[in-house]
Amino acid sequence: MMRRGKRFYENGIRFECQGSGRCCRARGDYGYVYVTLEDRRAIARFLGISTLKFTKGYTEKTDGDYHLRGADKDCLFLKDNLCGIYEARPRQCRTWPFWPENMKREVWEREVKPYCPGVGKGRLYSAEEIDAIIAQGED
Repeated sequence: MMRRGKRFYENGIRFECQGSGRCCRARGDYGYVYVTLEDRRAIARFLGISTLKFTKGYTEKTDGDYHLRGADKDCLFLKDNLCGIYEARPRQCRTWPFWPENMKREVWEREVKPYCPGVGKGRLYSAEEIDAIIAQGED
């Protein structure tokens, strides 16, 4: 859990996905879409295949963690800027842009805000909601 104290997002952050697909595109070191066992099960169910078939056909394992194949390419489920598995998308995707590594003022201002067109739009996420989302990404 984030330590209490002055957070740059203390007054909340507005965010609403704009459907640009930018967060699904490879950006150098940011290409891995990690998938937990729970993610793999949900995506396999969504695709109508076994978890084993999904894992063998769509993922790779690096440093003990599973991720979608093609880390150096756009997400393999991105079609016409839309997620082809949106209802079953991995936790990593569901929690964007509120990832632990993004929630430092410098990173947010330099990398997230200029890149993601949904920042500053839509509903206001409270600091408490953001902290809860961040905690999901720290498991």
